[in-house]
Amino acid sequence: MELTNLQHGSKHLSTVPQAPEDLMFGLSAAYRNDTYPHKVDLGVGAYRDQAGRPWADRRLRDDPDLNHEYQPIAGMSDYLAASQRLVFGSHSREIESKQIASLQTLSGTGALHLGFLFLQRFLPDQPSKRVFVSTPPYANHLPILRHLSLPTGFYPYYDAQSKSLDVEGLLSWINTATEGCVILLQAGGHNPTGIDPSPVQWKKIAEAMKTRHQIPFFDSAYQGFATGDLDNDAYAIRLFVQQGFDVVMVAQSYAKNMGLYGERAGCLHVVASDSNHAERISSQLKSLQRVEISTPPAYSARLVTLILQEHTLFVQWQKDLQTMSSRIHQMRHRLRDLLEDEATPARWS
Repeated sequence: MELTNLQHGSKHLSTVPQAPEDLMFGLSAAYRNDTYPHKVDLGVGAYRDQAGRPWADRRLRDDPDLNHEYQPIAGMSDYLAASQRLVFGSHSREIESKQIASLQTLSGTGALHLGFLFLQRFLPDQPSKRVFVSTPPYANHLPILRHLSLPTGFYPYYDAQSKSLDVEGLLSWINTATEGCVILLQAGGHNPTGIDPSPVQWKKIAEAMKTRHQIPFFDSAYQGFATGDLDNDAYAIRLFVQQGFDVVMVAQSYAKNMGLYGERAGCLHVVASDSNHAERISSQLKSLQRVEISTPPAYSARLVTLILQEHTLFVQWQKDLQTMSSRIHQMRHRLRDLLEDEATPARWS
């Protein structure tokens, strides 16, 4: 379905239509919601035993309630809900008002890919259809964008002379950049520089972008891993959401902070202007997911959900994050001390 170009001043992506429901998975959803006791599922082609449960090799079955069934296209509902709370906060107004469209993805890379694919399809073809990345960018940001043939650009970020954030250059650039463009931001633990804006600097960045009606897309690869505190590392995302942008996008990964590198656990979140807007965006994300990977993996989602929902495991995970983050900072300080002890020619502050 073709989208009409957004008029100047209209809300970003406000004309995203409702996608038709996938027939096969729609039938499965209707089956799950049907209360008739003698119902028969003729939807997804999968074997069932006499009790109507999926079958798996006995070597893989330890728990009869733990199966290897297809997940919903968007992913496990408990996983998505727990992931939303982790990023946006347990008392998020946007969660309560159902303003967030979320999709389980193949880690952060999958979230970025699906997010960029969505933007490629639904941003109108005009000068603002461009995604800007930091200078320097994370190694895989540009390849993902170029793979999708999305126009790209750079924004100033790192000042090589002062070895610090070029916040004045960044703010000046935002104030002259095209209205409505997409700016890819790293929520914390900027890769490759390791330099993040302070809370005051984040506020200035958010205010400048809001004035220019630009779209923030956060890559949240290190929540809890960057500073050792989950809430600290989500500060920028929550700040931008509170600013009332038309759309805020977040690519979330559990690779680093849970050590699930090979399990590919992630989420794409799109905070919309209202629940209807979020529902339409969600429908299109599921449509894209269906033709990309059909349904996301269950195993990684179960691991993440278990840790996020079980209080004892969650508390232990928080302690582990503090341990890992603290050790990384200690190693950096130790490296600096060794470099200075050897009188290595550079300023290591």
